[in-house]
Amino acid sequence: MGNVENEAKEISAKDFSKLDFSKITIVDAREPDEVLIHEIPGALNVPFSKIGTELKNVPNDKPVYVICRTGDFSGEIAEILADRGYDATNVLGGYDEYKKFENQVTAEAIYIDAKSLRCPGPIVKVADTLRDKPAGTKVNVEATEEAFASDIKVWCERTGNSLDELVTEEGVIKVKITKGEPAKESASEGKASASDKNDDKTFIVFSGDLDKTIASFILANGAAAMGRNVTMFFTFWGLNILRSAKKVKVRKAFIEKMFGFMMPKGSKKLGLSRMNMLGAGPKMIRWIMKKKGISSLEELIEDAKAHGVRIVACQMSMDIMGIRQEELIDGVELGGVATFIGAGEKSDISLFI
Repeated sequence: MGNVENEAKEISAKDFSKLDFSKITIVDAREPDEVLIHEIPGALNVPFSKIGTELKNVPNDKPVYVICRTGDFSGEIAEILADRGYDATNVLGGYDEYKKFENQVTAEAIYIDAKSLRCPGPIVKVADTLRDKPAGTKVNVEATEEAFASDIKVWCERTGNSLDELVTEEGVIKVKITKGEPAKESASEGKASASDKNDDKTFIVFSGDLDKTIASFILANGAAAMGRNVTMFFTFWGLNILRSAKKVKVRKAFIEKMFGFMMPKGSKKLGLSRMNMLGAGPKMIRWIMKKKGISSLEELIEDAKAHGVRIVACQMSMDIMGIRQEELIDGVELGGVATFIGAGEKSDISLFI
């Protein structure tokens, strides 16, 4: 008698289609030619003919769901995995049954309340919600920022998602979206793959003004929400944005100490490019942003880092201004002109701010 706890479980193809595929491991036991024609996104292909050598490569950190063409072979594989200690489940009916439901992944739409958010908040929240969801997932979004009506149209168009409905009722913008299939790279000669598309975004942040910095990070977060690779290259006065407010002991020459004393130390010390009013202007701007529900500069910076925005400090400018790497906030890498040019060559937008 086998241990009951190690027996494989079963799930209907319909219920399987509703799972969050990012939280499970899918073992596709069909032959490679079948997978090539009808792929299950994110699945690990382990053909039944090769389970003796390849089954050991199946990770054991998530529940494992096994699927084949009809559900026969997958049941045997699920039993083998269960005997080896896996949390294994067989998909009944296999892909033949699953294909009836694969385009109806989420029966009930996810609701996103973005009414209190300001740009780029609504777009970022939609992108974050859909990022790990399977194709076919539906979301209903409500927002009150007027610009969202335009932004969500462009976002859906540029990210391959379907904008099913957009209406405005009593000042509330109501949107229905269905997540599209992820872009696939082309292996054919003469066709550019997804990685070859020059749609990255690059920003040179030269200014150390609060208003220009806020604009820079709003653009960066918006681009990241559209799935673009973003590089922010900080040089000269822009380096002050990246200085940590913490006191760090580093050896400096006299002129370097003077530079450090005269320059703002960190994002909370930045002034405005206009109407600075001896420091009153920045306080007023921050107060208005808080009242309007707009993310602070510090929150925008953390959001950018969390969404993979590449933050680069110009080494040459740091040397001139006497700024050491130890004085910068976490998550900053050092780079030079080649770093910027390399990022710029893969970008369709490069802005000097």
